[in-house]
Amino acid sequence: MSFEDDETPCTYVGSFPKGFGYGPEEAEIEGPVNPGEEKPRILLMGLRRSGKSSIQKVVFHKVSPNETLFLESTNKIVKDDISNSSFVQFQIWDIPGQIDFFDAAFDSEYIFGGCGALIFVIDAQDDYMEALSRLQMAVTRAHKINESIKFEVFIHKVDGLSDDNKIETQRDILQRATDELNDAGMDNIHLSFHLTSIYDHSIFEAFSKVVQKLIPQLAVLENLLDIVISNSKIEKAFLFDVVSKIYIATDSSPVDMQCYELCCDMIDVVIDMSCIYGVRDIFLSRARDDGAFDNESASFIKLNSGTVLFLREVNKHLALVCILREDGCENRGIIQYNFKCFRAAIQEVFVARNKQANKSTGHPQMDLLVNGQNDDELDSDETTQTNGGAMASGHGLLNGSLLQDDD
Repeated sequence: MSFEDDETPCTYVGSFPKGFGYGPEEAEIEGPVNPGEEKPRILLMGLRRSGKSSIQKVVFHKVSPNETLFLESTNKIVKDDISNSSFVQFQIWDIPGQIDFFDAAFDSEYIFGGCGALIFVIDAQDDYMEALSRLQMAVTRAHKINESIKFEVFIHKVDGLSDDNKIETQRDILQRATDELNDAGMDNIHLSFHLTSIYDHSIFEAFSKVVQKLIPQLAVLENLLDIVISNSKIEKAFLFDVVSKIYIATDSSPVDMQCYELCCDMIDVVIDMSCIYGVRDIFLSRARDDGAFDNESASFIKLNSGTVLFLREVNKHLALVCILREDGCENRGIIQYNFKCFRAAIQEVFVARNKQANKSTGHPQMDLLVNGQNDDELDSDETTQTNGGAMASGHGLLNGSLLQDDD
C-alpha cells in the first residue's frame, strides 16, 4: 500500500506560524507496520470531490476555506500525523474516492485493523445515491474486520442549503443509510450523522465529537471540568486544542453552538493580540516560529451582553476557555486558583496515561479514575490529603483544594 508524500508546504493563515502546527503529511510507508506502535486512525472516506481533503486542510492545517477550491483530487492514500499532547494523538488517512475495497491491492486488514473512527463524507449538494451505496460497502467491510470502529457520517457542504433542506436531507440520508444496513443484516451498527461545512464552525464541532471518542480519559476530563465550574460560578467550560480549535472535552451541560463559536473566536483574538503585543522579541519569535501562545497566555473579555469569556493556557497546545456571567467575575482570584488546581490535575492525567501500560499510575485515586471505576468506589474516600491540601470527596486527583465561590 502506498501513501502520498505531500511535498507542498502547508499554508497557515491568521496568527499561526509555520512551527505552530502538526507538521506536514508523512512520507510514504513501505512494508508492514506493527499495529501496537501506531496511533489510532481516523479514516476520511467518500466519493471524489466530496470535500475530504478540504476538511483535513481547514481543520488541521489552518488553510483558508476559499483556498481549498484549488486543491487537486487525491489519488493516493495520504497519511497525516496529528500529535500535540497526550490526549490528541492520532492519524488521519485521506482515502481516495476511486478506491475499490475489494481490489487485491487494497489491504483491508491493515487499513481497517488499526482504525479508531471512519468518517464518510457525503456531498449534500450532489446526488448521494452512489455515496450511500459506497457507505454501506465501506461500513460492512470495516465492521467485519474491526468491530470497535466508530462510524461517523458528515453530510457536507450544507452551507448551500436552506435550513429546511438541511433537515430534510439529513432525515433522508439517515433513513436510507439505516435501511441499507438493515437489508445487509448489519442492523447492530450505529452511525452518527453530522451536518458540516468548512465555511462555519460546524466542521470543527463535528470533528470534536469524533476525536472525543478516541480519548480514553474523556470521562476524567469531563469530571474535572464539572468540578471547576461548580466551584467558580462558570456556566460553560471547554478544553480546546488551540491549533485546530476542536474541543477535546467539555463539562456535562449541553453544548450550545453559539457558545462554542464565541470560544473559537476568542482563541483567534487572543492569538492575534499576543502576536502583536505579547512577544518581547518579535525577531527572535519569528526566527523560532514558536508563536505567541505560552504559559503566560490568559485573557478576560467582557461582551456587551454581560457575558465574560475567560481563557488560560494549559500547555503549549491546550487552553481552557470558559463562559461566565459578569457577577461571576468578581472573584477572579478564586477562578485563577481553581484553574491552577485544574492544570495540575491535567498534568497528573498526562502522567497517568504514560503509565497505562503498567496498569498502575502510582496514585490510588488516579488508578480508580483512569481505569474506569465507578463513582461509589471513588466516594469511599471522603477526604484525600494531597500536597498539603484537603480535597473534596472523591477528587483526590486535584493537587490542592478548590476554593468555593459562595457569593
